[in-house]
Amino acid sequence: MREYVVIYEKGPVSWGAYVPDLPGLVATGETLEEVQALMREGIEFHLESMLEDGDPIPDAVSQAGTLKTEIVETWSRRLAKSA
Repeated sequence: MREYVVIYEKGPVSWGAYVPDLPGLVATGETLEEVQALMREGIEFHLESMLEDGDPIPDAVSQAGTLKTEIVETWSRRLAKSA
């Protein structure tokens, strides 16, 4: 079993998603749940098509993480002090 990273992005009116290790595989939906279901189906379809065409299957090498920053809060405090 392979486990691919899926990046989910909330837009103004919908959700989008893509898989960094599977270029060209994207989905959009009205809700996060909808786009998750579409990505699940899309990954399977994408990989199945690659296997049928004899294309090599990309390794799942991407990783995702989060980093915390306080820059917005720091600037807000600075601006409040200078006002």
